[in-house]
Amino acid sequence: MRFRQVHLDFHTSEFIPGIGKDFSKSQFQSMLRAGHIDSVTVFSKCHHGWAYHPSEANEIHPHLSFDLLGEMIGAAHEIGVKTPVYLSAGLDEKLARRHPEWLIRDAEDRTRWVKDFMTPGYHEFCMNTPYLDVLLAQIHEVVSRYDADGIFLDIVGGRKCRCQYCVSALQAAGQDPRDEAAVTALGEQTYLNYARRVRETIDAVKPGLPVYHNNGHQQRGRRDLVQVNSHLELESLPTGGWGYDHFPLSARYAQTLGMEFLGMTGKFHTSWGEFGGYKHPNALRYEAALSLAHGAKCSIGDQLHPSGFMDEATYALIGAAYAEVEAKEQWCNGVESVADIAVLSLEAAREACPDGQALKGQRNLADAGAVRILSEGHYLYDIVDTFSDFAAYKVLILPDEVPVWPELASAIEAFIAEGGKVLATGRSGLNTAGDTFALNLGIRWLGTNPYRPAYFHPYFTPGALLPASYVMYGEGQLVELREGQSLGHLENPYFNRDVFTFCSHQHTPGTREDNGPAMVESSSGIYIAWDVFSDYAEGGHLILKEMVLHALSRLLPRPTLRTCLPARGITTLQYQPAEKRYVHHLLYAAPALKGRIEVIEDIVPLRDISVSLNLPSPAQVQRVYLAPSMTELPFTAGRNGELTYTVPYLENHQMAVIELAP
Repeated sequence: MRFRQVHLDFHTSEFIPGIGKDFSKSQFQSMLRAGHIDSVTVFSKCHHGWAYHPSEANEIHPHLSFDLLGEMIGAAHEIGVKTPVYLSAGLDEKLARRHPEWLIRDAEDRTRWVKDFMTPGYHEFCMNTPYLDVLLAQIHEVVSRYDADGIFLDIVGGRKCRCQYCVSALQAAGQDPRDEAAVTALGEQTYLNYARRVRETIDAVKPGLPVYHNNGHQQRGRRDLVQVNSHLELESLPTGGWGYDHFPLSARYAQTLGMEFLGMTGKFHTSWGEFGGYKHPNALRYEAALSLAHGAKCSIGDQLHPSGFMDEATYALIGAAYAEVEAKEQWCNGVESVADIAVLSLEAAREACPDGQALKGQRNLADAGAVRILSEGHYLYDIVDTFSDFAAYKVLILPDEVPVWPELASAIEAFIAEGGKVLATGRSGLNTAGDTFALNLGIRWLGTNPYRPAYFHPYFTPGALLPASYVMYGEGQLVELREGQSLGHLENPYFNRDVFTFCSHQHTPGTREDNGPAMVESSSGIYIAWDVFSDYAEGGHLILKEMVLHALSRLLPRPTLRTCLPARGITTLQYQPAEKRYVHHLLYAAPALKGRIEVIEDIVPLRDISVSLNLPSPAQVQRVYLAPSMTELPFTAGRNGELTYTVPYLENHQMAVIELAP
């Protein structure tokens, strides 16, 4: 898989004339070169349903007079650029109006994407209908006639559907179409059958050709749904509603799966489907570097004008980012994540929980909050599922609501027995019934605190703050100390805010009384009685972060990495086993919220960033240098095994390379 991809959207209505009339091989190639692009996803079929090449399995766009797909593939290959081919799998508006009976339907017979045919927009197909055979014929035609370097299939995944084909299938299997669980299971079965038949169709012509099925989100904990792909393309457009916290969460899980993956952002000011929207070049520089730092390759979304003319401003914009990526690639290939901490994804835990059917799809801010706190604290972490080997980490975090069933309890107990430590928060650690702890965390669960908000009084100095009674806005748990020590107590208010009992503008003050332990350290780890990760994701209350960072300072007294990088900075450590070297990534930019959109424009340079690393064999370090400038960095390998150096200058992204003796 290449490092510098462009996803070239081309969704063109049949009411637009002159499709491809301004396409020029030389101009196309010139823009690919200007953008430093080594792979471009080109279109066989768009959401409107039209083919961009002569077709027997489909219909060529009525205003296209030549083989645009073939011309693009030939032009790109001539200059060494790969061409994965895109087909809109889930959407085909032309066909939707001819065969509405093949569309996904909900319980009220409404369609998906748009609810009916009087609303502008697309309608999604069910793969449990004859439409699947139509799509497979279109895929077969592309791989048979064109030198595609891969197939990208869009708008697919497990879908709940109650079209008449799905209703009949459920009834034939003796199931009730009104049963949500049965409908969900059929949707997943339909998706896996679709993916299998796509693979068989392609392999009959070009065995092993890369295939990616785009669902917009890789479900953590559902490896069966993820591994139908040959690689992953993590769709994460920060300005399109994802925000800048989304990609690290997806990437820190994807890298644990052992699959190649890329980060997909866009050149747009907002999101897909936008013409005339442009990011600041610094935003794309940062987003591309963010992919590299997390072990990913890069993809930037663009949308080709119906005329086929490549926009020069866009490829100057992309080229500013990809020129830097090109210079850095040799230090970013074949990397493995180095991490001290495993965050057991709440999403993944709910998927794996034997009694968790009702939990699936529930609101989950815990995973995102964990990523934000750990990133701001500059800890090295992975997001894991229940299939992961916990023994590879020093600390396991159970964020906020992770239920624990017997098999998971056994895995965690084995981790603890080998010296690992657990950080559990909120209702995490309770059994699936939610009425007692399934892990020995030194406490007994007494119930949910009826007072909300309540207060936390720490017995430690919380970072830049001083000990005080800190308001906890979210739900808290009542626990009894059985073993270990309390690191802070719960303080309840005089009363909950009510129409007859209220005080001041927001909430009632605390009584300044000790109402029991609220943060407990035991031989197994540390427990915090609130949903600190979800609450931090939602409100960013500083004390929540300081509670977690204090807990980690006790559970992980010698982290692999320490740095003075500001909180908004990102740092990761990757290992290249083939080259026997570590690559330390440092990034810094401060997104600003403009209206509803997070944007990056200014990048403020930083100087003299101190770094210390606790590596397995620091004495084997031969040299430390900045890449790609090859500037040597002085370093010290201390007697305690600590490697220290200073990064003199950081503007957007810097890589410090630590080479080991052969």
